[in-house]
Amino acid sequence: MALVAIVYKKSPGSAVELAKLLFFIIIPVFIIGPIAGVYVDRWDRKRVMIISDILRGLLVLLIPFFILRFNNFLPVYILVFLIFSITRFFLPSKMAIIPDVVPRHMLLIANTLSDTTRMITAFVALGIAGLIVDKIGAINSLYINSASYFLSALFISNMVAKDIIIGFKDDILKAKEALKDAIRKSVWTQIMEGIHFISEHKDMKFVVRVFFLLMAGLGAISCVIIVFIQEAFGSATKDLSLLTMLLGLGCFVGAVIYGRFGQHIKKDRMILLSLFLTGVFIIIFALSARFTPHFLTSGIVMFLIGIAVGPVIVSLNTMVHESIPQETRGRTFSSLEVVIHLAFLIFMFAAAFFAEKVGKIWVLAFCGIFFSLWGVAGLLKKRGT
Repeated sequence: MALVAIVYKKSPGSAVELAKLLFFIIIPVFIIGPIAGVYVDRWDRKRVMIISDILRGLLVLLIPFFILRFNNFLPVYILVFLIFSITRFFLPSKMAIIPDVVPRHMLLIANTLSDTTRMITAFVALGIAGLIVDKIGAINSLYINSASYFLSALFISNMVAKDIIIGFKDDILKAKEALKDAIRKSVWTQIMEGIHFISEHKDMKFVVRVFFLLMAGLGAISCVIIVFIQEAFGSATKDLSLLTMLLGLGCFVGAVIYGRFGQHIKKDRMILLSLFLTGVFIIIFALSARFTPHFLTSGIVMFLIGIAVGPVIVSLNTMVHESIPQETRGRTFSSLEVVIHLAFLIFMFAAAFFAEKVGKIWVLAFCGIFFSLWGVAGLLKKRGT
């Protein structure tokens, strides 16, 4: 929210400028992600998460310094790039460590808890964050953001997981030699192993297709809908954060309901039905916010979008955990992230430029139609077979 407010102040109403910022957030997926996944499979994942949080907290502290001292936005882009490069080590560690904390038969519940925890953050912390940024400004808000990383590291230090360190020991010299050997012999091979596994496994191919198309649609929506909301309601972060809060609340409710009652529903059918509903609600949101911009109406529709999206997230993550062995989780998750973020990045820039030409509402409407037709076509195909 702080970064969104900074871009809004710098270039109000520009989806392209917001896309530039998101570019530096996403590009580490391609540069750092595949290598990070290999080392996550070798390192102590808990330790990786703790160190990542500490480093990110320190780097966030530098953003206000460069904003206040220099008029050039390039240092901020560099810091954002570094922060999210470190995130490339944190995320696969977080995803890969879940089966080491709970038994296999609890994976759906564990993923539900993991995803809903993130969703709770979306509808509580993110909503509060937008109000804080609106009240005290982006700079002061970044100090709070930095502190949250240090608090996260403290919590993770108390987590108990099975000891599954594969290649690295505590000894610094051994770690150095292992790192050299991995770079020389293993990194590229193991990256290709992750991609090969995804391409050969039936369930993983379905997951990749869904993730790719889902992230393509979300990429097209991301920048456009932020600027669309800012223009419709006339604020940089306040209304955006409250609507995002309702979206997160909907995701939480949808994921909890599915995690509790949907274990006997086939995951692929649940995903397709959810995508159809997501598209319908996106179209309704775009039309209502454009022609009758009442916050209550838009908030209800955003909540319904979240309910539709929640089961998709839980189902996809569970299918990945059920499909891959623990010794390849890190590189598989990293390879998967490269594929899906490529879709996000390409369609984000395409939609941002397209919105400047034809209008933001048309981009949102097209994305809604895309999700709905995809869901209907998939359900009809499965019914036919």
